[in-house]
Amino acid sequence: MDIIATALPALGDAWALILQPVVLGYLVLGVLMGLCIGVFPGLGGIAGLSLLLPFMFGMDPILGLALMIGMVAVVPTSDTFASVLMGIPGSSASQATVLDGFPMAKRGQAARALSAAFASSLFGGLVGASFLTLFILVARPIVLEFRTPELLMITLFGLSMVGILAGRVAIKGLVAAGLGMLIGTIGEGASSGDLRMSSYDFPYLTDGLKLVIVGLGIFAIPEIIALLRQDRAISQEPQLGGGWLDGVKDWFANVWLSVRCSIIGVVVGVIPGLGGSVVDWIAYGHAVQTTPDKSNFGKGEVRGVIGPESSNNAKEGGGLVPTLLFGIPGSGSMAIFIGAIALLGSGQIEVGPAMLKNNLDITYSIVWLLALANVVGTVICIAASGGIAKLTTIRFSLLAPFLFMIISFAAFQSGQNLMDLVALFAIGFLGILMRRFDWSRPAFLIGFVLSNPAETYANQALQIAQSRFRKGVEEGLDYIFSPIVIVLIVITVISVVLGLRQAKNIMAEGDVQSGSKRAPLVFLLCLTGYIGYAFYDAASIPSFSRDRTFPMFVAGGCLVGCLVLLIRMMLKPETDTIFADREKNGEDAEATHGLWPTLAWFAGLLILTSLLGFILALGLFLFAFLKTRAGLGNLAAAIYTACGIVFMCVMAGLLNRDFPPGLLQEYADLPWPLG
Repeated sequence: MDIIATALPALGDAWALILQPVVLGYLVLGVLMGLCIGVFPGLGGIAGLSLLLPFMFGMDPILGLALMIGMVAVVPTSDTFASVLMGIPGSSASQATVLDGFPMAKRGQAARALSAAFASSLFGGLVGASFLTLFILVARPIVLEFRTPELLMITLFGLSMVGILAGRVAIKGLVAAGLGMLIGTIGEGASSGDLRMSSYDFPYLTDGLKLVIVGLGIFAIPEIIALLRQDRAISQEPQLGGGWLDGVKDWFANVWLSVRCSIIGVVVGVIPGLGGSVVDWIAYGHAVQTTPDKSNFGKGEVRGVIGPESSNNAKEGGGLVPTLLFGIPGSGSMAIFIGAIALLGSGQIEVGPAMLKNNLDITYSIVWLLALANVVGTVICIAASGGIAKLTTIRFSLLAPFLFMIISFAAFQSGQNLMDLVALFAIGFLGILMRRFDWSRPAFLIGFVLSNPAETYANQALQIAQSRFRKGVEEGLDYIFSPIVIVLIVITVISVVLGLRQAKNIMAEGDVQSGSKRAPLVFLLCLTGYIGYAFYDAASIPSFSRDRTFPMFVAGGCLVGCLVLLIRMMLKPETDTIFADREKNGEDAEATHGLWPTLAWFAGLLILTSLLGFILALGLFLFAFLKTRAGLGNLAAAIYTACGIVFMCVMAGLLNRDFPPGLLQEYADLPWPLG
């Protein structure tokens, strides 16, 4: 009763603060900014909030919060455009949406997929805000119950989704996840700082690969290259589909799936550091598990859109729980959000327990600004979805160079280094081969995302458990097997068993026909060679260092999986699903343009950037591509090129970024943006 008596007046004060025309105006402005930023792949909430930071100094707290919440709440909604229309994950929270949203767009159902996604996002956002309202005062003891073993089990539960997304050959999915984890361990180890698969003589890799580069490389590059080779529009149908109303009907028909996935989003969002990167995969896996006919997943199943989109907006409400209650950022954007709050007004607002004690009205204002932002953003997106979906009817050779431009710029945001583009190309090439030979890219990405938390929590749990067991066996067992851990173990085991049983019915990469033995075998041997070297590299680390244990364990398991696959390849005929190869059957085999000439365009941008710097290289790349591949005249190609350059310069200026220089800039002092 004391909690209710405290909360009700604060709720009333919160609504009085929110329902002011100027506050609502700032909220709508933040929503519009979030929509614009979310449309561009790879930028997301971190870039958007970074853009707002300079304007937060001394701003009225409620106005600043309205602006920031408007932006943060809507980015997970607007990034759906890129995922559905272009097959490019708008952010780490919209990667699973690509698997079924993009095939729907290619079938001419872009508007339907978008409106289903937006309806799900609205519902998920409202569920997240409602959860935050109810638990803002009582969630503290719940969150405090999550110690290292519980966090480790949450991470392992995320990895169990590999069993769902592994595809027809489950071992390939497991090896793909292990490969992702090994690539995630590149750089300095968290425990002792020992280097894995890197060297101080080549400093770029010492910090590891960034998620934005791996996400764009493993999904965006393969899809852009594949569509570009077809030399047609994204959609294979002349019609866009039934419009937004059909998508809303789809959501209503699957409302209970949306409810369950929203709850998943809230629960996972509460756990700091996991939310945005893994919640959509868990929700997607749940959607697959609970659908009787799984054959359509990966080919345009609307439930594969509704599940992830419900969860990734709900997780924003969950992510605010540790942020507001403890001052622990639930994600990268929440970390910037905490810093921005300290700049508001005269600095009187401080996240954490003090905020609940001294600024409960402000706390609830944040909650309901979040709900209103979801409503406003969803209405705008649904209203515009039909028009924006017409992008899919544009010949893809006109869109591709600008997509290369945008994802290259997004990749640069992680390190402002030419090597960012090299890494994007390398991961993109790996993604192309995984797509070709039907190796699960979602499983790879799950492994990469969870490699760092899995290693950290495993090392911490092992250290603490050892000290507890030295005190007594009972105390050690109590630490490891808490009630929460036991529940999570049961859920994880069920998920793995069901996933492996259903694997043969799941085509996470679509229906890929078998080809010849040679190419899939060569690819497997290359993967085995890399994994074997990763094992040798980890084993070279001194035995007293904990930084060797995790990569050795993962690499060892992957080598066993590779051995099983090699034996199966030797025993099975070419018609077996293990020899899947898109280049032998299907649309890739019938493509107008070859893989290597198409990939050479992106390689050319990379080479020109290393010689001339990004802007000069981009200008030459855009003009040559539009004139040669898109078939435009000199004037039209020049105008489109100029528009692309201006757009890049405006974005770089707003984000206060420079472009990576090339060899030319070492010998010539050129003005910005050329130098």
